[in-house]
Amino acid sequence: MIAWFADAGRDLPWRSPGASAWSILVSEVMLQQTPVVRVLPRWLDWMDRWPTPADLASAPTAEVLRAWDRLGYPRRALRLQQCARAIVDEHDGVVPRGEEALRALPGIGEYTAAAVTAFAHHDRAVVLDTNVRRVLARTMAGAALPPRSLTVAERRTATQVLPEEPERSVAWNQAVMELGALVCTAGAPRCEQCPLAGPACAWYSAGRPPAAEGSRRVQAFVGTDRQLRGQIMALLRTHDRATEQALLELDPGDEQRVRRCRASLVADGLAVPDGEGLRLP
Repeated sequence: MIAWFADAGRDLPWRSPGASAWSILVSEVMLQQTPVVRVLPRWLDWMDRWPTPADLASAPTAEVLRAWDRLGYPRRALRLQQCARAIVDEHDGVVPRGEEALRALPGIGEYTAAAVTAFAHHDRAVVLDTNVRRVLARTMAGAALPPRSLTVAERRTATQVLPEEPERSVAWNQAVMELGALVCTAGAPRCEQCPLAGPACAWYSAGRPPAAEGSRRVQAFVGTDRQLRGQIMALLRTHDRATEQALLELDPGDEQRVRRCRASLVADGLAVPDGEGLRLP
């Protein structure tokens, strides 16, 4: 796996030897539920504007939300700025080391703390994202897809297969994540390109049985409040402000939906009332 990654891994800027812990943390937050192709231009612009936690901590929040653009889940942008402020206030502007210290930062959960520990600080950590879980489900358990929620058994398996030596554990984490992203994909796995195809993969050896019925989670988007929230945020990023009439025109047939999404954006700190309309904070 490690040899495969050395040859097939993508050359991404947050993987370069000189990448700072902060730049890696930013990449991990941006990459949550968002593909690399969308993250890369935003990450490059972000790091050019705010190369250190102190830079982001002092930036106007409206500018931060505009820079986030269409990455989705804009609360991540707010949490990232809150994280930067905590790093400045509590850690002298230096991303702290250790999963416990990282998880104490705003917006940093179990996965991101483990990823920063591994990829920024080169310490041994069990990094379990969707791609890793899928690879381990297929190779170790013979299942087409992992359970919907992370299980104790999955965590135990991931810990057991992780190399003990820190640098090899980092390389292993990178390799398994990359394999899941490029080859061992959910919908169309490229087993002919996989270094584990054969006896090393229980799922492949069993003839690639299909996923259990109901195991695939399909997330609706069109017509949801999340879609409308995104449309409101796009309006605010473009014009800074939006009148009540402009908001209602986003869904003329459901005024209550517009008001509900408007209120949720205010509650999340992504927008503030401006007369009868909204503006960026």
